[in-house]
Amino acid sequence: MTTVLAPVEGEAVGLAAVPDPVFSAGMVGPGTAIDPLRGPGEALAPIAGKIMKLHPHAYVIVGDDGKGVLVHLGIDTVQLKGEGFALLASEGDRVAAGQPVVAWDPAVVEAGGRSPVCPVVALDALSGAVTGVTLGAVHAGDQLFEWA
Repeated sequence: MTTVLAPVEGEAVGLAAVPDPVFSAGMVGPGTAIDPLRGPGEALAPIAGKIMKLHPHAYVIVGDDGKGVLVHLGIDTVQLKGEGFALLASEGDRVAAGQPVVAWDPAVVEAGGRSPVCPVVALDALSGAVTGVTLGAVHAGDQLFEWA
């Protein structure tokens, strides 16, 4: 069982609340989403492992068990070309669960006309593999869901 932590503080709202059909329909994988607090903060590693992909707006961490978790900081934020984001780690780094990966400001994302909602997805997970999904207020580092 892999415990996936909340990468940001805010309100866990579920994937159905993501204003992007690819995420909201679960096409990327099961998981949940967090509507983050508005203001500067850091996005954390949801699991311990290796950063396999790292962009200012999104990252994938793969644990030693081969499970990969995607954190996407806002919707359509790739269009910002890194503006408003600062990398705190590098692709290929090994990170501990809860370690800061990216600094960002959801209020800036929202002011630019984009949703700051953050999908947190278990990549390549089978249907039903994600359980115990938290809804409601979460702090960065809180348990968000379990992945069998």
